[in-house]
Amino acid sequence: MRNIKLIIEYDGTNYHGWQRQLNAITIQEIMENTLFKITSERVPIISAGRTDAGVHAIGQVANFMTASGTEDISFLKAFNSILPKDIAVKDAVTVDNSFHSRYSARSKVYRYSVLNRSYPSSFDYRYSWFIRQSLDLESMKEAAFFLIGTQDFSSFRSSTCEAKTPVRILTRLDIEKKGDMIFFHLEADGFLKQMVRNIVGTLVYVGRGVFEPNAVKKILEGKNRSAAGSTAPPHGLFLVEVKY
Repeated sequence: MRNIKLIIEYDGTNYHGWQRQLNAITIQEIMENTLFKITSERVPIISAGRTDAGVHAIGQVANFMTASGTEDISFLKAFNSILPKDIAVKDAVTVDNSFHSRYSARSKVYRYSVLNRSYPSSFDYRYSWFIRQSLDLESMKEAAFFLIGTQDFSSFRSSTCEAKTPVRILTRLDIEKKGDMIFFHLEADGFLKQMVRNIVGTLVYVGRGVFEPNAVKKILEGKNRSAAGSTAPPHGLFLVEVKY
C-alpha cells in the first residue's frame, strides 16, 4: 500500500464544508468519488482541516492509502481532469506510510479577508466580508495581542465544538490593511470549530468601537462564548497552509 499526500485548493461557496455528509455535497465526497473513478478503490481521503460550509482553501492537505500503481504525476493529472473547476489538486506525492495529514501537522495558517469601504465589490463578494463602517485598525491590533500564546479559547469556540480541550497555542495573529482590504493572519497548533471566525467577529466589534481593546482579555478569561462578538461569515476565510 502507498500513502499519497495531496495539496488541494477549492472555492467552498457551493459546498457544505470538507467532511462527508448524508444530505449535502462536500469536498471530501467529490474527492473520494473522483479517486474511485481513477483507481476503482473506495478509500477515505483524510484532510488536515475540516473546513466549514462556505470556507475556502489555498493549501488544504489530505492523504489516502492506495494499492494502485498509478504514478504521482498521473494522479495529479487524473484528479484535475475529472474534478469540477472550483476544486484543484496542486500536488500529489507518495509519502511515508506514517504520514497523517491531520495528526502529523505542527500548525495551520488561516487568512480572513474584510472589504472595508463604503460600497461592496461585484468581484470579491464571495471571498471577503463587506463592512461599510470604517474599522479602527490599531485598536484591533491592540486587542489581538491578548489572544497570543497558550490559551483556553472557550469564549471563541462553537457551541457544537466536540474538541476534548479548548486549549490551543496561537502563535500568530497579524492584522494588515492593503488598500480597502483588511487581512487577519492566524497560525496555531490547531483551531477549535469556528474559532477563527469568532475571533475575527470579536475583533471587528473592537474595530467598530463596540468593545474596548482590553475587553478581549476579559472575554478570553471569562470562558463564555456569549460574551464575545458575533461569528464572522464563512466566505471570508481561507485555509492557507498546513505546516509539518
